[in-house]
Amino acid sequence: MIETGHIGALDKSDEVSGEAETHTEIGVDFRHEPTPLFDLGQINVDWEESTGTLWAFLTPTDRPNCNMGLLKDSITWQTESKRIFGHPGSPLKYMVLGSRFPGIFNLGGDLEMFADCIERRDREALVHYGGICIEFVHHVWHNNNMPIINIALAQGDALGGGFEAMLTFDVIIAERQARFGLPEILFGLFPGMGAYSLLARKLGRAMAEKVILGGKVYTAQEMYDMGIVNFLVDEGEGEQAVRDYIRDTTDRHAGYCGIYRAGRQVDPLHIEELTEIVENWADTALKLTPKDLKLMRRLAAAQARLHLQSR
Repeated sequence: MIETGHIGALDKSDEVSGEAETHTEIGVDFRHEPTPLFDLGQINVDWEESTGTLWAFLTPTDRPNCNMGLLKDSITWQTESKRIFGHPGSPLKYMVLGSRFPGIFNLGGDLEMFADCIERRDREALVHYGGICIEFVHHVWHNNNMPIINIALAQGDALGGGFEAMLTFDVIIAERQARFGLPEILFGLFPGMGAYSLLARKLGRAMAEKVILGGKVYTAQEMYDMGIVNFLVDEGEGEQAVRDYIRDTTDRHAGYCGIYRAGRQVDPLHIEELTEIVENWADTALKLTPKDLKLMRRLAAAQARLHLQSR
């Protein structure tokens, strides 16, 4: 069994704020035992030297959604990884993101927060939230400007913003029980943090609109058939499938990185495009009706129940 070194031990003082305590030592010696690099509140990160892999798993302290604490942790995960590994000759080859929440990868936006902002007519707060989301999308889509391969592991449901985030990765590996979807249209909204941009690049505009406007929840098999999921495995086999992919590609890592980079060059994604869509999303949100907000809050309550049931 390959041993992994723990990087992301949960700091209890960070549970509420979601802020990360960072360590700024330079010159970590990767030849010896794994060294703690940074602590996060809602993401556990492990450095596996033997494969050049950073394993990250979402560990939400509240609802399994994109709450502000998790968003801040996600940005820190990217920026600290860049600080530590973004140098010539870096041993980092792969970054993997999964979830430790039972049956859930991530359920997307903070719906209760959205509803509160809409009732207060707080457009600035909505745009600020969306801005943090697209900062993460931009980091991952561009592989944090490092020669790495990003791998998303879906062992549970990825809905709304959770699905949006997953679409930014080079490779998606899913277990059969996982489900995917963008349900925002059910309460009169649309996914505004990259889904249209990413799906249009992967499937074309017509199919992207079909997925977004339909509000359907898709099976992992359906996502595989569409070409969104790259590898489909049985329940419980996801982490091994990631290891198999890393084993099978490591000798040709540079070639794979070059191919994925070429794809981004052919159809580039600029932050200006994402920003304009967030502005459109915020304006659309402010047009929602009381009936829409009622449904939004009902879905938020369902997320809260999932958290309670997981304890």
